[in-house]
Amino acid sequence: MTEPWTHDGELQSLPIVANEDVVRVRRLARELAQRCKLSLVDQTKFITAASELARNTLVYGGGGQARIGLVRRNGRAGAFAAFEDSGPGIPDVDLALTDGWTSGGGLGLGLSGARRLVDEFSLDTEVGRGTTVSLVKWVR
Repeated sequence: MTEPWTHDGELQSLPIVANEDVVRVRRLARELAQRCKLSLVDQTKFITAASELARNTLVYGGGGQARIGLVRRNGRAGAFAAFEDSGPGIPDVDLALTDGWTSGGGLGLGLSGARRLVDEFSLDTEVGRGTTVSLVKWVR
């Protein structure tokens, strides 16, 4: 898929195979949100969404990878993150995006909450192939 924005420099890739990796993703998300000058509220939203999706990649996807970087579209800067796994995939996307639904023991707010916190959200999943979730938070 062609992304509708350009990347400012290389995307950084981080493996997600342990709880410490979720912390690393959160730290990098914070650094990039600050560097692209998101407001404090928007920084918090981006960091929270990235953290939730990193946790989902580890817990539900069996581990994977995060790609994080700065993006630009029509002169506007933003923070981008994508989370990829080769896990079981999501059989019912609509159900998975419903607040309160969970396939595990969580609160069921990870995917739906992350979607509400960012400006752009995409989910690509197939049972048996895995899941990729991408998000962007734009500077206002």
